[in-house]
Parts: sequence; structure tokens; C-alpha cells
Amino acid sequence: MDSISGGGSTDMNITEGSSAATGERGVVVERSSSVPLSRYESQKRRDWNTFLQYLKNHKPPLSLARCSGAHVIEFLKYLDQFGKTKVHLLGCAYYGHPNPQAPCPCPLKQAWGSLDALIGRLRAAYEENDGKPEANPFGARAVRIYLREVRESQAKARGIPYEKKKRKRPTTSTAMAQVVESGGVGQSSSDVGVVTIASNITA
Repeated sequence: MDSISGGGSTDMNITEGSSAATGERGVVVERSSSVPLSRYESQKRRDWNTFLQYLKNHKPPLSLARCSGAHVIEFLKYLDQFGKTKVHLLGCAYYGHPNPQAPCPCPLKQAWGSLDALIGRLRAAYEENDGKPEANPFGARAVRIYLREVRESQAKARGIPYEKKKRKRPTTSTAMAQVVESGGVGQSSSDVGVVTIASNITA
């Protein structure tokens, strides 16, 4: 996935709660327990703050309440300048080739997968910040259509088919053997579609 950069961004640890204890001479001592956020939650918070900053720097400035699917699409297009995925133009000799043999002047853009993951995080963040699901601009039909068009156009330009591959399910005996060998049921995780956005956007 692409890393969207254009400024500094830092991980933030949020203080989830604190407890007060009375020490010597009646002095109240605050003890805060800092709980680090998961990678997904940290990324979602950065994405949300970046979008709010984008609205603030918009000309004219936009409030979240007035934000629509069209503004979300405008934001996604803005992020293309930080992209690292070569998307060949129709007249390019490498159009439809996933691995070009030489450089070309075609633009760099955000990969569809990065944008799709970003919208998922922003859609969740909107509702977590008291936004109504039915008014969520990140779930607007226009945004879904735009993402589908980006996926299809990039698939043609880069010669990459976006088809879900069916995973072969292991037989019961094979699955049990894997559990026995590992000494229990293991859990694997992968961070997919992580996009780091600039925390400070200049108009």
C-alpha cells in the first residue's frame, strides 16, 4: 500500500483514564494510565484529524455538517499528489503492463486499495464522532462509484486484475494436525491497507 506523505505525522498515545490517590499530608496524586492505541486506531485518528484540517483549509472553509460525498471525492483527488503508484495513461507504451521495463512520464497516484482502506477508516471515525450513519458522507453512493471507477481504471492501466481468489479450506485432519504441531490455536494478523497521511495540510 502506498504511504501518503506530505508532512510530519506522529503516533499519539491517548490517556484512557486516570486515578487519584491521597498521599502524605493529604496531597492528591494523579496517576494516569496511558494505553497505547492499536496501529489501526492510531491511523484512523490521524486520518480523521487530517480530513478535518483539509476542511479547515478548504476555500471557502467547510464545516463537517456541510461536507458531502462530492467533498470526500475532492479530498481523495487531493491525496493523489502524495501517491506512489504509477498509473499509465492510455497513450503510454506501458499501458496495461504491471511491470514496465523503463520509466515513463505517467503520473503517480494513490493506489485503489489505499483509498478504499482510507474511506473505511474515515467512515468509522465519522460515526464514532457522533455523526449519523444515514448522513455519513464517506458512505455516499457517489464515493462508492468513484472508488469503483478508480479500481477499474487502475486495473486496466496497470494490467492488474482485481479478482478475489478463493481460499482453499484445509480438511479437518489437516487443521487439527496444524493445531497439535503449534501447541494450540494460533492467531495471525496482517496490517493491510495502512495509509499514513500528512498530519498538517497546507492550503
